[in-house]
Amino acid sequence: MNAFQKVLLAGALSLLSAPVQAVGSDKVEVFSTSGCGCCLGWVRHLEDAGFEVTNENLAMADLYAKKMKAGLKQDQTSCHTGFVEGYVVEGHVPAVEVTRLLAERPEAIGLTVPGMPAGSPGMGESDEPYDVLLVLKDGSTKVFASYPEPKGSIAE
Repeated sequence: MNAFQKVLLAGALSLLSAPVQAVGSDKVEVFSTSGCGCCLGWVRHLEDAGFEVTNENLAMADLYAKKMKAGLKQDQTSCHTGFVEGYVVEGHVPAVEVTRLLAERPEAIGLTVPGMPAGSPGMGESDEPYDVLLVLKDGSTKVFASYPEPKGSIAE
C-alpha cells in the first residue's frame, strides 16, 4: 500500500469512527417568522452539528405558502421550514436525523416534527415523546425516529 492509499484509508476510518455530523457542504436554508426564539434555537442546534445555515424571516402567510408549495399538509407543519439538498425539513427535527436523511436519501419530500413538542431541539429539556416523520412523495408519513428512545431499543 502506497502513502496515498494509507492516507485515504486513515481518512475513511476516521469518518467511520466519528460521531454523526454534517459534512461541511450541507447547507440548510431556513425560513421562519421574526422573533421566534425556538426557531433560532433550532438553527443553533443545526450549526452546532456542523450544518451551514441561513435563516430568512418571512411574513406568516408567505411562510405558510412555502410549506404548502414544498408538499406539506397542514397537520405536518411547525413554526419554521428548512430546505437541504432537495428535501424539506419542517420543525424541530434533530440534526442527527437530518444527517441520516441525507445519508439514506429516501424517495421522500423530507422530514417533519409537527407542532412544537417540548424536548425537541430548540424547545428546551423534556422527556415528552415525539416522532420524526418521513413525509413520502404521496403526502403520507411514516415514523423515521422516535424520541426519547423507546424502552428496549438498541440504544439502551
